[in-house]
Amino acid sequence: MARRTLDITMPDLAGKRAVITGASDGIGLIIARTIAGAGAEVVMPVRNAAKGNAAVATILARHPEAKLALHDVDLSSLASVETFASTLLAENAPIHLLVNNAGVMTPPERQTTVDGFELQLGTNHLGHFALTARLLPLLKAGAARVTSQVSIAAKRGAINWHDPNFERAYDGMRAYRQSKIAFGLFGLELDRRSKAAGWGVTSNLSHPGVAPTSLLAARPEVGRSTDTLGVRMIRRLAALGLLVGTPESAALPALLASTTASRSGAFYGPQGPGKAGGPPGLQDPWNPLTSPEDAARAWALSEELTGIGFQTS
Repeated sequence: MARRTLDITMPDLAGKRAVITGASDGIGLIIARTIAGAGAEVVMPVRNAAKGNAAVATILARHPEAKLALHDVDLSSLASVETFASTLLAENAPIHLLVNNAGVMTPPERQTTVDGFELQLGTNHLGHFALTARLLPLLKAGAARVTSQVSIAAKRGAINWHDPNFERAYDGMRAYRQSKIAFGLFGLELDRRSKAAGWGVTSNLSHPGVAPTSLLAARPEVGRSTDTLGVRMIRRLAALGLLVGTPESAALPALLASTTASRSGAFYGPQGPGKAGGPPGLQDPWNPLTSPEDAARAWALSEELTGIGFQTS
């Protein structure tokens, strides 16, 4: 039986298994809560165990019968991603939904992952690239839908092909835009490659618009000790119901893309002014996401940097 949630109708997801990154707070928590409430088993890979346990308690308070599995994973570590994926592969349970939602934004100073990548490229894109590649056998078994969460920042910008890790001149916003452009190119290229190879996996993109989340809030782990002016302004606008969305409305495009929408290779986002808020729906991909040549190049670069390919046998 379909269930009404916020502004979309969720299908009955009983018997489905969903993996949702970034599910410990914000938009990711709402996505996980909603999908669990529709009956799916939700696997929650989280970096912070305390936040993960709090998120589980929040979901169970709303949906006492929810099926949840909490796992430790750090997307900024390829070894951590491999360990998590190996655990799921050993369980051998098909995955029907993968929502690649986690991310970090604009550390004030350049930081690197344990593997030496610029933090935003390594976490937002390469960690998810590696996770999706590692889980491909289970995604194929579940004829999965993969939804990759990009950002309104990907409207403009480009990949810094000659210095993707911003070793020569760091600019936090340029690096963030690059990570989300690369991630969006990957999501659309995944759909093309699945169709060509017959993997049976569909892939699409979503973006949340603008909403008051923790991305621009104080985050000591990325070197930000206080909330940014930007997030304070966004909170005020959200409270007034002006222009931007709320965490609840910002979760809707990913929910639409991952559960109720049937179009692969599509892009979902808010439909309000500037695509910053409003009800979710289809939209045309932004210009930086439209080149198949850039997508193939970004895919090859991702394989080179991570040392991980998509094994199809």
